[in-house]
Amino acid sequence: MTSPEKPEGALNPPNRRRAPASRPSALRPTPLTLMVLVLLAEQPMHPYEMQRIMQWRGKDQVVRVQRGSLYPAVERLVKAGLVEPSEVEREGRRPERTVYRLTEEGRETATTWLTDMLRTVRNEFPEFPAALSFLPILSVGEVRAHLNVRALALGKQVAGYRSEAVDLVERFKLPRLFVLEDEYKQAMAEAELAWVRRLLDEIDSGALTWSTEQIRAWADGMQDRLGSFPGIPRTDAREPDP
Repeated sequence: MTSPEKPEGALNPPNRRRAPASRPSALRPTPLTLMVLVLLAEQPMHPYEMQRIMQWRGKDQVVRVQRGSLYPAVERLVKAGLVEPSEVEREGRRPERTVYRLTEEGRETATTWLTDMLRTVRNEFPEFPAALSFLPILSVGEVRAHLNVRALALGKQVAGYRSEAVDLVERFKLPRLFVLEDEYKQAMAEAELAWVRRLLDEIDSGALTWSTEQIRAWADGMQDRLGSFPGIPRTDAREPDP
């Protein structure tokens, strides 16, 4: 969820001398570093304030921020010339906090990174497809049981997304623009749940099944037709000792 509390005008460049035409940053873009740049495009702030705003807006649900990872991310951006210290402030007896602001190169880099993330399809290597690729080491019954557990979890997740969407609209009257990431997560969870349920139906009906004997028979047939071929499961491997 994104809060519209900052006016759009806050994204205008600060009243500073324009930097020379910049070269693309060598820093590898990540959702976390992009989030820092976007927050600083609104106004200068210190990392603690960034973290509070991120949590209030629900950005910690779409950007992974591990303990202590925000400050190193800011330091990397400083070294790359994308953000810079603006001032040091202190409130009462609290430790000093460095306020950072966006440089002109940082503003251009944020636009470049966001554009690339929106238009480029990447394989982000999620765990579930990887697990699916290794199903043969489990029995059909084991896979059925595990997928049923996943389907239950997905059902709860979808219900939670739907409830949260209604709550956000009713409590905050948020325009759709500021809940698109939640809408996307709900759509992906619903699609995965539907796919897992179809897969379970095929397993239950016997349309999808496997066994060690079936896999070995297929591998032998492939070897007979193709001879030695990379990727064909070995059928002469000894069973592991008990």
